[in-house]
Amino acid sequence: MPDSFFKKGILCPLLLISTFSFAQVAVPVEKTKTNTSSAYRQPSTTNRQPLSDSALLDMVQKQTFKYFWEFSHPVSGLARERSNTTPAYGNEVVTTGGSGFGVMAIIVATERHWINRDTAVKHLLKSVKFLSKANSYHGIFPHWLNGATGITVPFSRKDDGADVVETAYLFEGLLCARQYFNQNTALEKELRNRINVLWSQAEWSWLQRDQGNSYYWHWSPNNGWSMNVEIHGWDECLIAYVLGASSSTYPITDSVYHKCWPESDHFINGREYYGVKLPLGYPYGGPLFFAHYSFMGLNPHLLKDEYADYWDQNYNHTLINYKYCVQNPKHFKGYGENCWGLTASDTYDGYNAQSPSNDFGTISPTAALSSFPYTPEYSMKALKHFYYDLGNKIWGAYGFTDAFNESKNWYADSYLAIDEGPIVVMIENYRSGLLWKLFMSCKEVQLGLQKLDFQPPINK
Repeated sequence: MPDSFFKKGILCPLLLISTFSFAQVAVPVEKTKTNTSSAYRQPSTTNRQPLSDSALLDMVQKQTFKYFWEFSHPVSGLARERSNTTPAYGNEVVTTGGSGFGVMAIIVATERHWINRDTAVKHLLKSVKFLSKANSYHGIFPHWLNGATGITVPFSRKDDGADVVETAYLFEGLLCARQYFNQNTALEKELRNRINVLWSQAEWSWLQRDQGNSYYWHWSPNNGWSMNVEIHGWDECLIAYVLGASSSTYPITDSVYHKCWPESDHFINGREYYGVKLPLGYPYGGPLFFAHYSFMGLNPHLLKDEYADYWDQNYNHTLINYKYCVQNPKHFKGYGENCWGLTASDTYDGYNAQSPSNDFGTISPTAALSSFPYTPEYSMKALKHFYYDLGNKIWGAYGFTDAFNESKNWYADSYLAIDEGPIVVMIENYRSGLLWKLFMSCKEVQLGLQKLDFQPPINK
C-alpha cells in the first residue's frame, strides 16, 4: 500500500500498516454539517456570459483565496483543515501544510491587489507569532494544531508529534513570504526575522536514523518512532529532502537523499502509459498531487538530477492522468477532454486517493486546475466545463468544492485547504511564475539543491 497516499487530508495513518491493495481501501468520513450553511453555495453559473480566459482565472484564484482569508482561523490566522467538521475534528483544527499553501495564496492576493500589503503582513505576523508559541518537536510541527491554543491535535493515536513533510509545506510558504515581503518597514522586517527564527529552529536532521541512512516522516515524544514511515519512493515528499538539505542549522546529509529516497519499488518507473513515458513513480503515476505539492515552490523547469528531469516527470504524469480520463476505460459518466483529474479528495463514500489505478468515478477539480503549468490547454477546457456546465453544483463561496462523481450523482459541499491552496498557487505559477521565482531565489534552497546534486540552473 502506498505510504504517502494515506498522509494526505484526513486519512488515518494507521492504515499504513495494512497489507491490502490500495485499490481496496476507502476511508469513510461521517456526513456532517458545514460551518456556514448556505454560504457555501452560490447562484447558478448556468447561462452566464462567457468571461475571457484571463478574467476567468482571476475570478477562480480570487474566490479560492477566500478560503485562506475569510475562513482562516480567527485566533491564529492559519488555515482550517476543511470547511466541514466531524466529532474527531471539532471547529478548531488547523493544518500545518495547508497553512503553508495558504501563505502562498496570501502572497498571490497581495501581488494582485486583492488585499492591502500591510494587511497581509499583519495577518502573517499573527500566524508566525502563533507558531512561535505553538507545540513543535525539535522545531518540527505536527500535522494538526488547535488553532486557538497551539496545542497538537493528534492526526491518529500515535501520530501526535513531529511531521516533517507537513512542516516542509509550511516552510515552503514561509520562505516565499520572507522573500516577497522585502521592504524596509518595521512590520516586514519583523515578519522576516520571525520566519528566520522558526526556520533556524527546525531540526530536520532529528528525523535521520540508522546512522544517517534513513529519513523518517514522524517522531513523537509519547510514541517515539513507532509510526515507522521512511520517506522513500516517488510521491509528494521531495520538498522535505530539499528543505532538509537547505537548512544552515540542522541539515540532513546529502547521502540520505541517495540512500533512502530512491530505495523503493515505486521510485524508478520508465514504462509507457498511453504512449507517454513515466520516469518515476507508481504505474500510471498515482494521484496528481504528487506533481503539485513540492512544486508549488520548486520550479520544475530545468530541474534535473540523476533520477529525473522533473519537468518531464510532472508533465508526463499529468498527461497520463488526462489521457486515462479521456479514454475512460471504466465508462464513468462525465469523463472526457473537458472533465478530467484524479487525485486525493473527498468522495461519495469518504475520502480516497483517486488515480488511474484507483478510480471509482470521482473527479477532483484541484487535479486539473493545479496542473495549469503543465497542461494549460487541457486545464482550461476543464475549468470552463467545471464553471459553466457544472457550476450550479460545484461552485461556491470558496471556489470549486472538493470533488464530484456524476455516476453516483454526488457533489461535495466541502472544501479542503490542501486542495484549495494548490489551485491559487499553481495557476499563479502558470501565469507569472511568482512563487517559483520567490522560492528559488532563497540562497539556502540554491545551496540545498547543489548539495543534493541537482543540475544547474537552480536559481530560476
